[in-house]
Amino acid sequence: MPLSFFAFLDQLTGDPALALIVLLTLAVLLVNGWTDAPNAIAGVVVTGALPFPLAVLLAAVCNFLGVLCVTAVSTSVAETVYSIANFGGGSRAALTALCAAMAAIVLWAAAAWLLGIPTSESHALIAGISGAAVALEGGFSCIRWDSWAKVLLGLILSTAAGFWAGQLFQSALKHVKASNHTFLLAQLPGAAGTAFLHGAQDGQKFLGVFLLGTALAQGRGDEQTFLIPIWLMILCAGFMAAGTLMGGRRIIETVGREMVSIGPREGLSADLGNIFCLMTATLLGLPVSTTHTRTAALLGVGAAGGGVVDWSVAGKIALAWALTFPGCMAIGYWMAKVFLAVF
Repeated sequence: MPLSFFAFLDQLTGDPALALIVLLTLAVLLVNGWTDAPNAIAGVVVTGALPFPLAVLLAAVCNFLGVLCVTAVSTSVAETVYSIANFGGGSRAALTALCAAMAAIVLWAAAAWLLGIPTSESHALIAGISGAAVALEGGFSCIRWDSWAKVLLGLILSTAAGFWAGQLFQSALKHVKASNHTFLLAQLPGAAGTAFLHGAQDGQKFLGVFLLGTALAQGRGDEQTFLIPIWLMILCAGFMAAGTLMGGRRIIETVGREMVSIGPREGLSADLGNIFCLMTATLLGLPVSTTHTRTAALLGVGAAGGGVVDWSVAGKIALAWALTFPGCMAIGYWMAKVFLAVF
């Protein structure tokens, strides 16, 4: 049976640690919509297909729908996040460690936004949770490596496939004889599809955190297949959409202008490549990074002659990606140590 809204409220009122986890998760969802979703509309904004306010509104609506529609059909991505690590040591200690993990992700995402670097909150989430679990358990035996294998496989495949798909669609579309206006119009459903799949992927990951927190509050840390209630889907979708409405123009400038300069044809190629990869990963239940996929698709388009790539900017982004796993795991670990000592 899915958890009812009133049963969830009853748990919150009786468990301040769970209430804090809920608030932090909602904060991360807000930040995710603010910093991740702009990747979906970078193309339509820099090519002039849509003015920035309308592009943001489009992304917010499609993010919302992506969380609802895909989660109603499949919860496999949420289940992978739910099962990433074991939390022992009792309900209170486990919830305290999970609080530390979510606080670490908020700090990492805020720092990335200040630097204008498109990092993955998805990977920050998984690393932060794992680091907190290690602090709680005192070793790496708590990590469920089969779930981590899915994450790492998704990372490798999404980056490589995004680059390849960007090249593929750019090579195909450069032979299409159509006006720039036609490509501008075609970018609109492309951006909508990208934002929809961002919601489908990233929304599920944070739904997994909600259900993990609820299970820990009940003294359970078991791995299970679960039903996600519709009210929780709407709550997560709403916060992600609200974060998207906040803009994220810095990220758009980095990936859409500084990293690679593109036109309408190139923007559509990147959208199609991104959609192909995210749709495939979502159907397979792989928790991939929408940021990595989208950025790799843009680089693939540029590498195929569809724009001028600034590889120094791409290198800085890649460095931030490489630091996300060890950085967030370390922050999650030390914040969990502090939280467990204080609380």
